[in-house]
Order: sequence, then C-alpha cells, then structure tokens
Amino acid sequence: MERNNNHSTVIEIHLIGFPIDGVLGIFLFLLFLVIYIITIIGNVAIMAITIVEPRLHTPMYFFLSNFSFMEIWYTSVTIPKMLRDFLVQEKTISISGCIAQCYFFFLLGAIENYLLAVMAYDRYLAICNPLRYTIIMVPWLCCLLAFGSWVTCIIYSLLPIFSLSRLSFCGPNQINHFFCDVAPLLNLSCTDTTLLKKYFFSLTWIIVFSCLLFTIVSYAHILFTILRISSVSGRQKAFSTCGSHLTVVIIYYGTVIYMYVRPTGRQALQSDKVVSVIYSVVTPLLNPIIYSLRNKEVKESLRKALSRRLVLFRWLERT
Repeated sequence: MERNNNHSTVIEIHLIGFPIDGVLGIFLFLLFLVIYIITIIGNVAIMAITIVEPRLHTPMYFFLSNFSFMEIWYTSVTIPKMLRDFLVQEKTISISGCIAQCYFFFLLGAIENYLLAVMAYDRYLAICNPLRYTIIMVPWLCCLLAFGSWVTCIIYSLLPIFSLSRLSFCGPNQINHFFCDVAPLLNLSCTDTTLLKKYFFSLTWIIVFSCLLFTIVSYAHILFTILRISSVSGRQKAFSTCGSHLTVVIIYYGTVIYMYVRPTGRQALQSDKVVSVIYSVVTPLLNPIIYSLRNKEVKESLRKALSRRLVLFRWLERT
C-alpha cells in the first residue's frame, strides 16, 4: 500500500484463493494444469475439425466453433493466475490487473450466455421448422448473430469497467476468492459503490434471465415438437441434435444462478469457490467432451481426421 493524505491507497490485492501449500499445492497445480491443457486442446480440436471437415460447415457447428473460441479465452482469464498462486506464498495481483480480470471474466461470461441462446434458437429452427431452416439460417445471418453477440457484450461491458477503473481502493486489500470477481472487488472500494452495485447486478440479472428465458422457450417448443413425432427413432434423432447443448445449458446456468442471482447480503462461503471452479474451469473442460462424445458427426469427423493423419505418417515413414 501507498500512503496518500493520511490513508492507505491499495496498489495490489491479495487473493486468499485456496489456502493450501506444500505437496497438496503442487498436486492441485498439476491437476489444474492438465485440465487447462485438455480444455485448450479440446476446444481447438472442435474449431479445427469444423473448419477442415466440409460436412460440418453448417450453422450448428459454426456457432459451436464460436463457443469453443470463447471458452478458450474464458478459461484463460482465471486458470493461469490460479496455477501460479498454487506455487507461491504471496498471491497478489495489481489493481489494474484485477480490474482487467474482472472485465474479461464478465465480458466472456456475458458472451457465453448470448451464444447459448443463439445455439438454442438454431436448434429450435432446425427441429421445429426443418423445411425453412436452410432458408432462414443463411451464412450472413449466422455471422450477424455470432458477431452481434460479441460486439453487444463488448459495448455494454465498457461502462461498468470504466466505472470500476475510476474507483479508489484504500483497504483492506484481500479478496476471499481465487480470481478478481466484481462483487468482492466492489466491497474493497472506499468510494460509494451503491449505484454501481445496483447497475452491475441489474445488468447481470437481465443478461442471465433474458438469455435463459429465451433458451427455455426455445426448448419448450422443441420438446412439444419432438413429442408430436410418431416414431421412437425419429424422437431420438431429433433429441440427439440438441442433447449436448441442453446438457451444457443445465450445468452452466445451475452454477451461475447460484453464484450471481441470489441475495446480495450473503457472505462469501468456501463453497462459493468450489462452485466458481465448476463454471469457470470444469464447464469449459466438459464442453468439448460433451459435444464430441454425444455427437456422431463430430466423432466421425474426428475419426476420419485421425485416420488421414495416421495414413500420412505411415506414408512419410515409408518414404
């Protein structure tokens, strides 16, 4: 801290994180490092296979590749810093670094909500309006929906992060978390943050519930359409096209609602950190696994790509 006008000005923040060290710290470092590597490789693989495989050049996989691209950056906001903190005693981060982490975590989380809603709309059109699907979901509309999700979230995230950067912090300088989340950071400010808190949590509620409501309505129409299909195989085929996305939606919104849509007076609990790990670390890991294991087209495309790679290696060895 620096002294300024008879009070302390915070220039760095201590993240309490998970108060462990020694062998357990090294074990968790290796565990989360493996998770991070698998997450990056899995999402990059999905992006690559949707680009090189012509049969996956459809709106569904275009949105999935956007989602995987977002997940790579989303998980990179928190895990690298957490890995470092497992190995050091002083778990500190500068004020500017903390605000930047807040911004990108909030921004990418908002984009995830919008992309999940867009993917639900895509599945709604594919199942409920199959004859008009290719007419409606033309390439320019797909780009508009994906690009619009990114641009919209970037624009309306600028005001809260600008307001955060204008705050002054004069102690205490500890956050009981493993990353800089907005709520605990606001509690450290010696500036009046009442209006900013109301704005931030109102914006969070609007984003989460509007996207969730849109997704629920889409899946309600999908469910009614599937139930009207006479054959069992037809119902199974229709549900298989949206089962992966629905699984991701349930995992993501279950944890996010617990963390952010609740009474603001609740104190941070140790269980909150575990829940945060689920939606910021585990969910990005599970997404490529869920989409690849539950999707026949992705599995077949990956198998073909690996077979071609194996044939190429064998040819190179012979030559």
